[in-house]
Amino acid sequence: MESEPTGYITTPSIDVPYYYSNIVSFFTDHSPVFFGAIKSFMGVIIGLSIPLSVFLVIAIVIVVEGLKKIRRLEEEKYSAKVEPAYTEEKVDPELGRRWKTVLEHVDSPNPNDWKQAIIEADVLLENLVAKLGYQGETLGEKLKRTTTGDFKSRDAAWEAHLVRNRIAHDGSAFDLNQFEAKRVISLYRKVFDEFYKISE
Repeated sequence: MESEPTGYITTPSIDVPYYYSNIVSFFTDHSPVFFGAIKSFMGVIIGLSIPLSVFLVIAIVIVVEGLKKIRRLEEEKYSAKVEPAYTEEKVDPELGRRWKTVLEHVDSPNPNDWKQAIIEADVLLENLVAKLGYQGETLGEKLKRTTTGDFKSRDAAWEAHLVRNRIAHDGSAFDLNQFEAKRVISLYRKVFDEFYKISE
């Protein structure tokens, strides 16, 4: 008689039909409770989802309307340009009087007056740019919103304004001769001549 081969591990057999019938029997016996619990849970979920959905819809509407309002305010504050207050060849006697003071300062033999002339001319420039409709907290911000298409002397305005900034920041340390002061004043005049005629 041949002996059984050695070295093999036998695995116990699983009675699949037995376990299957037990599982089916469990769900059959407990189905009312099981499915009742699921139904109750789903009912709670649905009950919560309806008011939550309504809340989210209302929140979305409020946020969208808030963003629209913020954009409208930004457009009003930072719009590139509105209707200009000046037209070409318009004479402004008050600005002409102030410009005359600027010229008196730049023609003065006192170096401090030359710097004062540039500072005063820069104030006139800021008034002009604001009345042309450009928005911003400072003259620099207003000039950033200009374009050479509707502000041909834009580069001259920037160059003059940068000199004014050096005077304001460096004070007495900024070396300015009269020739340079008159050149800067001529840059301001170039801007003014583009938009209106100064009454002198």
